[in-house]
Amino acid sequence: MSADPLHRAGASQRTPTNPPPHGSATSAIEVRRSTRRRRTVSAYREGDRTVVLIPARMSEAEERRWVGVMLDKLAAQESKRVLGDAELAERARRLSVQYFEGRARPRSVRWVTNQNTRWGSCTPSEGSIRLSHRLQGMPEYVVDYVLLHELAHLLVPGHGPRFWRLLEAYPRTERARGYLEGVVAADRLPHVPGARGE
Repeated sequence: MSADPLHRAGASQRTPTNPPPHGSATSAIEVRRSTRRRRTVSAYREGDRTVVLIPARMSEAEERRWVGVMLDKLAAQESKRVLGDAELAERARRLSVQYFEGRARPRSVRWVTNQNTRWGSCTPSEGSIRLSHRLQGMPEYVVDYVLLHELAHLLVPGHGPRFWRLLEAYPRTERARGYLEGVVAADRLPHVPGARGE
């Protein structure tokens, strides 16, 4: 998947597309058709957008299929990227600015390995936020949701209406909560040895 500026040059047609239901955490997809491109398809993130580069001759059905394939590939690549504590703290700072006008200011944000029943925790009196290592490798929008949840606790300690109103600002709240609920449900499924081979 190339983010090479050369792929953006030349004769191309741009098509904004609504994101399909799978694979992508982005809010917009732009398909760029190029007469120079013969067979290859590539994709990259550009801010909160995904750009998919395809040959101009591709049919609408092929375009839809390839957009889905490329979104899944990008999501898989991103899920392998693990943020360090410093990057996590910077991400929390940016999220606070974007969604809470910078009012939530943690003193520390870090990964921990001793939280197996919670995704994250916050100690408002210390200004500390801890995220479970189990979130590492999950989609970025899920990690962002958990960070925002804990940042909101710096402003509102409990889970009352004021707390949930703060989280309404994040457009992927329901999606992230659904993802985490799915992970919890999958963990409760009985393990059947050898089921794949049968």
